[in-house]
Amino acid sequence: MRAFYTILLLTLSNIFMTFAWYGHLKFKDMKWSQNLPLLIVILISWGIALFEYLLQVPANRTGSREYGGPFSLVELKVIQEVITLTVFMGFSLLFFKNETFRINHLIGFCFLILAVYFIFKK
Repeated sequence: MRAFYTILLLTLSNIFMTFAWYGHLKFKDMKWSQNLPLLIVILISWGIALFEYLLQVPANRTGSREYGGPFSLVELKVIQEVITLTVFMGFSLLFFKNETFRINHLIGFCFLILAVYFIFKK
């Protein structure tokens, strides 16, 4: 069950992270934000990223073997990276319609799946 909670929290934290890192690129489409100074955009992104950390830290503690979880530190990082790229691809295809998913992206994801396999192989 700790593995499920870890992956769920990592997924939610990565959704916030993706919005914090890339969501501001869509601000130009919103009238209220078209003329915001960069410093304000940074502060808004930090505010969003706070929620990422509120989920990321508990996810890593819940999942870490050092705190009774099922994953090693390397396994946690690989899980997080796969979730990050998966969330990012969904985000970019949903919110940035000019982005495309190409065959080289699919091949890269296949290599990530292989990386997960080899990291978790005992």
